[in-house]
Amino acid sequence: MRISTFHGTPTDAATTAFRHTATNRQHLTGRERHLESGTVIVSKTDVKGVITYVNSAFLEISGYDEHEVLGAPHSILRHPHMPRSVFKLLWDTIRSGEEVFAYVNNRARNGDHYWVFAHVTPTVNRTGEIVGFHSNRRAPSPSAIEIITPLYESIAKVEISGSRTDAAERGLEYLTSHMSKIGLSYSEFLFSI
Repeated sequence: MRISTFHGTPTDAATTAFRHTATNRQHLTGRERHLESGTVIVSKTDVKGVITYVNSAFLEISGYDEHEVLGAPHSILRHPHMPRSVFKLLWDTIRSGEEVFAYVNNRARNGDHYWVFAHVTPTVNRTGEIVGFHSNRRAPSPSAIEIITPLYESIAKVEISGSRTDAAERGLEYLTSHMSKIGLSYSEFLFSI
């Protein structure tokens, strides 16, 4: 793991990391990284999705240094080929106080990608108010990725077929329709593959 020193505030660090990602958002290497079996990536965010904690596994697989991600939006990892609707489903679910599972393709700092099976839960205070979110991610099975990849590609095609503003809604409608045809909820589908 590389060690680096950053001089400035956490906000400066987050801004630097965000600019790096925005500048290189389309830079993709096509190389896939793989989590080792048993490795758990952990991150925590505030209610707006700003990263407040990451573990060493997060840093190792993503290629970021801690000062680059603390204070940055979790979307810093968003791979451009991931359907927006999956994130809409995820955010709608956790904001309602429920846990959610999802297969997610993330983008590493250098443009590599890595798949995870994510479990995201709301963090609540003593009064039950949601104060943040906690995500544990594990290595997915290769067979699950073989199944989820063409589905996500189909959803992404639906999302780009119209206006950007309602892309996530169109994708979610497609996903819901697909799940209805196979007679499973999204969660049931995820655990069946």
